[in-house]
Amino acid sequence: MRSKNFLNIVLFEPEIPQNAGNIARMCVANDLKLHLIKPLGFKLDDKYLKRSALDYWEYLEYAVHENWEEFLETENLNPLGTNVEIGVRQQCLRFLSSKATKSFWEVNYSTNDYLVFGSETRGLSKEIHENYHEQMLLVPMSSVNARCLNLASTVQTVYYEAFRQLN
Repeated sequence: MRSKNFLNIVLFEPEIPQNAGNIARMCVANDLKLHLIKPLGFKLDDKYLKRSALDYWEYLEYAVHENWEEFLETENLNPLGTNVEIGVRQQCLRFLSSKATKSFWEVNYSTNDYLVFGSETRGLSKEIHENYHEQMLLVPMSSVNARCLNLASTVQTVYYEAFRQLN
């Protein structure tokens, strides 16, 4: 169980078990909650998922959501994803996309933010891009020869910037 409320990592329709396992291990190491939004490209008992998360899986706080709408409802999130006061805390959905124009360095992160990452081959859905375009963030790359970074690398890069800001 998490010792404090801190950032949430959200994987929207993840496909590759090794990425999810690597991200799960980072979540355990940093007391983060991991949200997996179906459909998943793997089963939770997948040997590659378990191997990449090592023996940390039993310590992971995670939730599996049937779809985007159920995720919003379960987490009591504003469907528009903008900052919402919940008691004394603020929460905001922040989406990472290679199609965004605003850098992930240009925002001030808050505890209880939800960092949302798309699937490895499809990214985030068209509907999410349309509905949340103001909250889209980009991890800049200097080369035009790559479409995007590895999902696990991107999650870690963004998380540690938020961690740096908040600590």
